Amino acid sequence: MEIENLRDKVLQAIKSVYDPEIPVDIYELGLIYEINVFPVNNVYVLMTLTSPSCPSAEQIPGEVEQRIKEIEGVQDVKVEITFDPPYTQDMMSEAAKLELGFM
Repeated sequence: MEIENLRDKVLQAIKSVYDPEIPVDIYELGLIYEINVFPVNNVYVLMTLTSPSCPSAEQIPGEVEQRIKEIEGVQDVKVEITFDPPYTQDMMSEAAKLELGFM
């Protein structure tokens, strides 16, 4: 499988994960900082959460990892959490801001 094709599938998997408190997927919220697909189909995702004390802190990264692992051909998945840079609402896509009434 081509790496580009796999990256698209990873992106679709990530877009199926929602913050339970917000009706917008985590990609549109701007929580995903980096997606890397390495040879032999290992996937690395660097993401943040809306806050360090987010009640979904345990749930969201685990769900991201699970959804990516379900993609055929994926060997290994590493989801890393960072708070650098800290999350701000400016990181949301315009669609997310619209959905949440920030525009």
